[in-house]
Amino acid sequence: MANRAVFLDRDGTMAVDVAYCRRPEDFELFPTTAKAIRLLNEHGYKVIVITNQSGVARGYFTEDTLDKIHRKMRKQLDKEGARIDSIYYCPHHPNDNCECRKPKPKMILQAVGEHDIDPKRSFMVGDKPHDIQLGQNTGCRTVLIPGGTEEPAVCSPDYTAADLYQATLWIIEQQ
Repeated sequence: MANRAVFLDRDGTMAVDVAYCRRPEDFELFPTTAKAIRLLNEHGYKVIVITNQSGVARGYFTEDTLDKIHRKMRKQLDKEGARIDSIYYCPHHPNDNCECRKPKPKMILQAVGEHDIDPKRSFMVGDKPHDIQLGQNTGCRTVLIPGGTEEPAVCSPDYTAADLYQATLWIIEQQ
């Protein structure tokens, strides 16, 4: 039987949304992120980060710096017994019209193939309408964690949560 997964947006969902987080020292997980991810791990979900990182294309930081930020994230999670199974990112500028930028499905479809995931048994969690659209475009159920500074756009998530921990409790209830 195929695996189930929780696909997580990074900035604004797992971590403080710093405009174009350019340095590892600027990256900060929310206080309950590790606890939420550990619960997902314990309940048999693959946990996969899906993130747009146009700061690479804009020249704000390099892919090497992004890798350092992600290593810091994994290390912090590991200290609290939480595990990320994979990270997929789009380094392109929004105007590049690439196939991987959310809400286009390439990153999730790649993860589905590489990790034998059933999207119908999986969830996409994010803080922006394009995260919800991505989940819907790939057949996942969706959870919105509002709170960004963007104007609210019309989207219809399956659930709205205050934070990733609350989203996780709802996801576990759906089993």
